[in-house]
Amino acid sequence: MRIFRKKDGGIIQLIDKEKMEDWPIELPLLFVEYIRNNKLESYGDVKKDVEKYLDEIMKDIAIPKFINAIKGENDEEIILALNRIEELSRKNLEMVKPIKKYLEPLLKNKNKKIVEIAKKISNNFAAAERRKELAKKRKIMQEKEKQFLAGKISAEEYAKARKEYLLLKG
Repeated sequence: MRIFRKKDGGIIQLIDKEKMEDWPIELPLLFVEYIRNNKLESYGDVKKDVEKYLDEIMKDIAIPKFINAIKGENDEEIILALNRIEELSRKNLEMVKPIKKYLEPLLKNKNKKIVEIAKKISNNFAAAERRKELAKKRKIMQEKEKQFLAGKISAEEYAKARKEYLLLKG
């Protein structure tokens, strides 16, 4: 057990990383996701320490287990792992970012189900990149709009920036 002592005398107990190594592939990620989403806010002054521990679990246990499963030969295990990654990529893409570089070989797999799920995950990454790019362009567009309304840039310049934004948004 990993124990975190609160200043008010309370304690938080979480399972030790070594015991997680015996867990099924997706369980460490589920554990981390559950603690982050449902319990972390109630941990008070040890919240930062728990977050650090959860990051360690991700780095040392959860991600390596997924990578081993994905690189393995057992198609059912790969599909199980990919389904969980796909679900997490819809909820919190940052959590599964280390997996991104391992998707490319899976897109060429002979199993159609594996390819299908890998494509979904890749599409989630692409959509997130597009949202980031759109947010940047939106910010630039808002600035150009302010400049145009203040008379600092011409109508042509504003129209050009607006066109670029609308094409990306399209």
